[in-house]
Amino acid sequence: MPYDRSWTGYGMVGALETGAIALVVGIVVYGLLRAFAKNSGWSHGKELGVAYAFAVVLSAGQDLWDLFYFNTAPLQSLTLLKLKLAAVHDPDAIGLRVFFEFVGALAGVCIGWAMFSGGLKKLFNAVRHP
Repeated sequence: MPYDRSWTGYGMVGALETGAIALVVGIVVYGLLRAFAKNSGWSHGKELGVAYAFAVVLSAGQDLWDLFYFNTAPLQSLTLLKLKLAAVHDPDAIGLRVFFEFVGALAGVCIGWAMFSGGLKKLFNAVRHP
């Protein structure tokens, strides 16, 4: 999701902030998906997988695209490279941000699963009473 990242920090601080945003996006996406797919007969794995894919696209899409573009696009001139890098907030830590967005989305979807589907309660009951 292309949102304004100019308010986020640089380096590890910015990566943690974008990871926290991805965590919230993962919780919200799983909650919405669970509400829409509750009676459709989807398994927990399908819900988790689809919610994770949507959460990653929404939270890490722009940074992931920038990372892909800088690694594959043939930049013909130094001026073009400077223009593209100027459009990216903190290009030095773009890989770190993408990693934390992936991890944050995964944690958010898992927390959403525990909150909305009752999966954590079932898991604890299965551990207590084998």
